[in-house]
Amino acid sequence: MDPLTFVESIRGQFPPDFFTQDPSELLEYGKDWTRVYTPDPSAIAFPRSTEEVARLLRLCHQAGVPVVPSGGRTGLAAGAVAARRELVLSLSRMRRMDPVDTLGQTVRVQAGAVTEAVHHHCSEHGLTWPVDFASKGSSQVGGNIATNAGGVKVIRYGLTRQWVLGLQVVTAAGEVLELNGALEKNNTGFDLRQLFIGSEGTLGVITEATLKLARLPGGQDVLLLAVEDVPAVLRLFEAARREPFQISAYEFFTDRCAARVERHRKIAPPLATRAPCYVLLELEKGVDYNLDQWLSTLFERELILDGTMAQTSSQGAQLWALREGISESLSATGLPHKNDVSLPIAGLSAFCAEFGRVFEERYPGWEICLFGHIGDGNLHINVMKPEGMEKAEFLAQTSKADRDLFELVRQHRGSISAEHGVGLLKKPYLGYSRAPEELAVLRAVKQALDPKNILNPGKIFDL
Repeated sequence: MDPLTFVESIRGQFPPDFFTQDPSELLEYGKDWTRVYTPDPSAIAFPRSTEEVARLLRLCHQAGVPVVPSGGRTGLAAGAVAARRELVLSLSRMRRMDPVDTLGQTVRVQAGAVTEAVHHHCSEHGLTWPVDFASKGSSQVGGNIATNAGGVKVIRYGLTRQWVLGLQVVTAAGEVLELNGALEKNNTGFDLRQLFIGSEGTLGVITEATLKLARLPGGQDVLLLAVEDVPAVLRLFEAARREPFQISAYEFFTDRCAARVERHRKIAPPLATRAPCYVLLELEKGVDYNLDQWLSTLFERELILDGTMAQTSSQGAQLWALREGISESLSATGLPHKNDVSLPIAGLSAFCAEFGRVFEERYPGWEICLFGHIGDGNLHINVMKPEGMEKAEFLAQTSKADRDLFELVRQHRGSISAEHGVGLLKKPYLGYSRAPEELAVLRAVKQALDPKNILNPGKIFDL
């Protein structure tokens, strides 16, 4: 059935404000942070409860109407883009957060709860959901789970899937599944909860989650260190890992990234020495250790060119702003083509050297802004559109460059997507990271759970 006809036929079964076809809302809720696809949804649905989600999906399944689940839309793989007249199912009104269970250290929330709001909700009890990234002020829990989001604290806490105890999921047919509840241990066969985590809304719609919490860390020491190149970034990482302190974040970015942030935010360079690469290192306080002495040792061993340590929390926030402001600054000062890849940590140096040679030979003059979560092997590779080049030509060039990049990733046994998923953007390249036998299994799971292919159709792979 045509989606518009379908919406009109069922409108009376839901509250008056359940659907919208306002052009500005269609544009806003039909896209994510990617700029490649033009949003073209038929309508937006705003449920407030799991019962409403289940009722809507049951009707969509019967009519064969495609649905794109939508969270905070902060993804960078076009996983939440509705470009083919789909019905967008926004979880933005489902923001309930239950009381924190301080004994079990859990909290149950609806999928539309904003990540940062969950942090504030739990911090009153000295607890946190340790999933953290630059978009935490607008990303939603359901989207974090559906994409198995990473972020800046993966080195300390791991990925989102490690901090989800239970899920409430609505299947394509409108059936409600309660998976695992608040159990830490449940050894009763397949863990279906993990099947839905990272599935990008293609297997079911997450409506509620029971989150596992951690103790809120105490004070943090934040350091910004200048180094000469990527191998130096890795040598410093190895040196830091040998020390007794707990590393909660190990981030790096190149001088090109720093220059874009400084230009966009109109801030002065934080260090007197300009360097090719910078490391932002965050350490949990609690270990009796002389950081000033350690810094002196780093200078003596010529592991760093310059460095500073925040003396107050506000100074620490200013140093973090250099790292967390990169994506925003790249988009504000140019048109970036984004990739996030992951490599075995031990192979990062060799990969970066080969990547640099290949791109210098085949794409001379391109400005590449490189940053990432070195502690978990994740690189964000941003190619900036050259001045004077038409967007269509740039996209054609970067499509060719992507194949060169992903071939290198395959040779170095990495992944073409570290934390933003596959969506539409990475779909043509999934074979660089997944064997044909794996893809066959993925398709079989999709067909079993969504036989009519109505949930986020066309994302990850085609059936």
